[in-house]
Amino acid sequence: ITDTQEAIRLIGETPVLEFKEQSTAVPDTTEIDKYNEEAKKKAEGILKKVLQGNDFAKLAQENSEDSSKDQGGDLGWFAKGVMVAPFEEAAFALKKGEVTKTLVETQFGYHIIKKTDEREGDSGPEIQASHILIRTQTPEAPSEWASTGLSGKQLKKANVEFDPNTGIPLVNITFDDEGKDLFAAITGRNIGKPVAIFLDGQPISIPTVQEEITGGQAVISGDFTLPEAKQLSQRLNSGALPVPIELISQTTVDATLGKVSVEKSLLAGILGLILVVIFMLIYYRLPGLLAVLALGVYAMLTLALFKLWPVTLTLAGIAGFILSVGMAVDANVLIFERLKEELRAGRPMAEAIEEGFRRAWTSIRDSNVSSLITAMILIWFGSSIVKGFAVTLALGILISMFTAITVSRTFLRLTATTWLSKKYWLFGISRKDLPNQGEKT
Repeated sequence: ITDTQEAIRLIGETPVLEFKEQSTAVPDTTEIDKYNEEAKKKAEGILKKVLQGNDFAKLAQENSEDSSKDQGGDLGWFAKGVMVAPFEEAAFALKKGEVTKTLVETQFGYHIIKKTDEREGDSGPEIQASHILIRTQTPEAPSEWASTGLSGKQLKKANVEFDPNTGIPLVNITFDDEGKDLFAAITGRNIGKPVAIFLDGQPISIPTVQEEITGGQAVISGDFTLPEAKQLSQRLNSGALPVPIELISQTTVDATLGKVSVEKSLLAGILGLILVVIFMLIYYRLPGLLAVLALGVYAMLTLALFKLWPVTLTLAGIAGFILSVGMAVDANVLIFERLKEELRAGRPMAEAIEEGFRRAWTSIRDSNVSSLITAMILIWFGSSIVKGFAVTLALGILISMFTAITVSRTFLRLTATTWLSKKYWLFGISRKDLPNQGEKT
């Protein structure tokens, strides 16, 4: 919706729930028949003038009721299969320059046709013709559904239940006393027939009545999946709201403002990442540098996954991605702190790396699993914006666990086999922290 006022109107209206039955009404065609009789008389009068030798093009300009009147009724060249059957048969049966002696009736009205030329085309004979059209009216098809007087006003509630035998989800509806009587009458006269449930003029369910229901409760079945049954229950309950929805506030965000917001969010994320990189380099030194490289791998993998999925990066999605970056950094911090503890305990570099990862893993696992559970809950119950945040967060957490445990560990193992493993100051360990004070740093 691009019209703000239309959006406000839709939000402000109470959803209208209606129960309807098949209509048996017969349309009143009296007025239409009268109009068509007048149209026929008019067409016959024009035909008489044409047959008397009056100018066909001029009569078409003055009387025809379609756009061809501006060209004197000329329809141009056409082959068989282009026009409706009655018109085509009459036109192709004429000789060049001849006019139909009687009116030609189609679903559009009454035609007076003049064949002006003919030729042999690529796919068969073609003709050029002009016509004068006097339109007729057709009765509108009666509405398939008629109101029963039963609406959301009489509906108490709708809830999801399960068939005790098959386990298939069902939707149970309950009416108040007034609705119970109305529903009994409706089902009584529609056994074996459908009864439609409309929400805001759109059918949301059309169950078939199996028997008369007098208790004020009914079950809607139909091989629903659980999400489908939940959605139907929610729609029914929204149509049974006893009070109107009130608009508390409104905000209009155009494309330019949305673009600016996304750009600012990306800038904030980049600045935050730069600050994290600086902190990791200053405080953790060489492991911090390795963590930055691992974060780079993490970012590339995450963005590649977003591209393959594909994931639309809204503001909420960007927030989820940035939060997952923070959790990836947190995992590296836990690993490096455990590594420093093992180095202070006097373990060789290779052993300290393995033991540090082993001790950090339980904390990383528990925090990430709890965050994933939270993300799953948000995806299941949240709105579209919240779902976007939760999806990007969950994907980011899964990839951060991989990069922290696999990529960071691989980088640290590589340093353990080089001369860097003897430079403890590169790992944030001073000489006095080591059990063997004589060891070189």
